[in-house]
Amino acid sequence: MQLLPETGASAAAFPMELVSPAGTLAALREAVDAGADSVYLGLRDSTNARNADGLNFDDDSLAAGLRYARDRGCGVQLAVNTYPQISSTGLWRAAIDKAAGLGVDSVILADPGLMRYAARRHPGLRLHLSVLGSATHPDAICLYQEQFNVRRVVLPRVLSLEQVKQIAARTTVEIEVWGFGTLCVMTEGRCSLSSYVTGESPNTYGVCSPVRTVRWRESSQGLEARIGGVLVDRYDSDEMAGTPTPCRGRFNVGGEQANHAMEEPSHVNTLQLLPRLAQAGVRSIRIEGRQRGAGYTREVTAVWREALDQCAALGSRYAVRDAWLQRLEPFSEGRAHTLGAAGR
Repeated sequence: MQLLPETGASAAAFPMELVSPAGTLAALREAVDAGADSVYLGLRDSTNARNADGLNFDDDSLAAGLRYARDRGCGVQLAVNTYPQISSTGLWRAAIDKAAGLGVDSVILADPGLMRYAARRHPGLRLHLSVLGSATHPDAICLYQEQFNVRRVVLPRVLSLEQVKQIAARTTVEIEVWGFGTLCVMTEGRCSLSSYVTGESPNTYGVCSPVRTVRWRESSQGLEARIGGVLVDRYDSDEMAGTPTPCRGRFNVGGEQANHAMEEPSHVNTLQLLPRLAQAGVRSIRIEGRQRGAGYTREVTAVWREALDQCAALGSRYAVRDAWLQRLEPFSEGRAHTLGAAGR
């Protein structure tokens, strides 16, 4: 396949699409009503990377969600983005078959074997390359396009804005980037920490800290959170306990007081980069948070809908509003915003 010349995009030829998370049917409705162009969701099994109790869709809720979104002109993407094991490929293939049968707008895949299955069995099904596929350069992206007719790629958050621009200039595959979501010290879902502590890989079982491995215990020093028997955090009585993960735990290192040794809780927020992302040729902005509540989905989607509309209307005169940041602050880990790698 011939790559496009590395000329760059002087201006966006289309408004960027807003893709919002839908961890539940209630969250889907909130996202649609708040102005999402598309929502992404998963089934209630290990085929998706947010396989946690109380999340995701069974057949009835999926059908209801599809009706609700379609009636209001919103697209639906199904994430089948974990990696099947030798003994259980049938579950993943069945998810793809279900997606094709229901007529979802696209399926988000990471495993090349599943892409080949989808491309051969359902040639009309639109395929997106998951961020878990870790495609970070044009040759890799074009290979997925050539082999499996992948139409869009979700880029990892390890890339700078200049790198995103170079990729967009050298492939015809649509580019999607993360606009708002938690930082991960690991490479997009490939968590060796979680695998080490729990014995289960997020890329296989679809969850970083499985509920069955988490234990809470009151001690004389505070509320302790353990994952797989490993103490990852301890909270004082006046602290709010968050979802425990190995990477964001507080540990004693070198005799120092316990602190976030690997990763400080913070949130990627690229609102200020929207005009530059559009000029770079980015096709869509993805909001992270299928594990968050419907209130999060509603408020974050509403802010980004307004920001994207302002960006499309004002171009270089666009500016981030303080009100947007104030509305997003309660939903940001550590109440801290960062551009992440995009700001390099």
